[in-house]
Amino acid sequence: MKIAFYGSSLLSSYWNGAATYYRGILRALAARGHAITFYEPDAYDRQAHRDIEPPEWARSVVYDATPEGVSGVLAEAGEADVVVKANGVGVFDHELLDGMLRKARPDALKVYWDVDAAATLDEVRADPDHPLRAALAELDIVFTYGGGPPVVEAYEGFGARECVPVYNALDVTTHFPVEPDPRFASDLAFLANRLPDREARVEEFFLKPAALLPERRFLIGGNGWEDKVMPENVRAIGHVGTGDHNAFNCTPLAVLNVARDSMAEVGFSPATRVFEAAGAGACLITDAWEGIDMFLEPGREVLVARDGQEVAEHLASLTPQRAQEIGRAARERVRREHTYELRAELVDSVLRRLHAKAREVTA
Repeated sequence: MKIAFYGSSLLSSYWNGAATYYRGILRALAARGHAITFYEPDAYDRQAHRDIEPPEWARSVVYDATPEGVSGVLAEAGEADVVVKANGVGVFDHELLDGMLRKARPDALKVYWDVDAAATLDEVRADPDHPLRAALAELDIVFTYGGGPPVVEAYEGFGARECVPVYNALDVTTHFPVEPDPRFASDLAFLANRLPDREARVEEFFLKPAALLPERRFLIGGNGWEDKVMPENVRAIGHVGTGDHNAFNCTPLAVLNVARDSMAEVGFSPATRVFEAAGAGACLITDAWEGIDMFLEPGREVLVARDGQEVAEHLASLTPQRAQEIGRAARERVRREHTYELRAELVDSVLRRLHAKAREVTA
C-alpha cells in the first residue's frame, strides 16, 4: 500500500525523540512492500542537525513550516492508500489533522499515530473542544507507541473505532554492540532531552544517585541540560546524534532509563532508549513502571529502581561481569521478541484487515 505519513522528522533526532521509532517501524514496513512518503516540516532547526540523509526505503519530503507549505503537502494525501497523521509534529498539528481527513480518498485508511499517548490523552481530557475529539469518529484506527490497556480504553472511550499499541522496539540494523568510546566513559549514563514533565524524575533517579555516590562518574546527554545545576561528578555533553548511540550505550558500566511523568503513571510505555540500550548489550537500570516485565525480566535482563536510593544501590553493587550478563540477556530477549520487524508484521496485518473491510463497504 502507498502510505503518506505526516510526522515531526524522519531525518533528524534533534529535539525529536520519535525519530528512531519512525525509522525502525517505517523501514520494516517498507521491507514488507509498502511505499512510504514521510512529510516533515523545516522547523526547530532540525534540518541543520540531520542524523541521516533521505533513506532509500522512503521518499522524504521536507516542507516549509508555513500555511502554504502545509497546503502543498496535504494536496498529496489524496494519492495514498493510507494517510497517517502523527502527534507532536510541532507546527500546524491541527491543520494537518483536519487536512488529512479532508484530502484523503474516501476509500483510504485514515490513521492517527500517537507517539506520546499519555500526554495527548491528558490534553483531550482537559479540553472539551480538542480537535482530536471530533476527528476520532472519522479515523479508522489509532496506533500508539505505548500505553497498554489504559490507553486503549481511554482512546476507545473518547470514540476511537480501534486503538492498537505498537510498542517501541529494536532496529537490529542500527543498534548493536560496538567498541567502547572514551568520550562516554562513566559508571552511569543517561540520554534524554530536558522536558518539564521529566525533570523531577531525572532529579530523583539520576542526580540524587550522583550525589549519593560522589566517587562514581555520571554522564548526561541530550538537549537543554547545560544550565542545570548538577553534582560535580556529573558531566553534561549536550545532543548525542543517533550515530553515537551505540557507543554511548556500550561504554558506561550501566545506562539509565527515566520515563516521563505521564508514561510512568500509565505504564506499558517503554521508551525507545530501552530497546536501543538492550540491543547494544548495555546493562540497563530503569525507573519502575507497570508492564516492564512484558519487555524485560527484572533482575535478569534489567535492573528496576523505585527511587534514586535504589538506583544508587544497584550501581554500588554492580560489577562489570554482572553488567555484562544483564546486557547479554537483554539483547537476546529483544532480538527474539521485540524487533521492528515484528512490530511491522502487526501493523501490516491490521492495515490489510482494515483495507479489506473498507473495500467490502465501498464495493
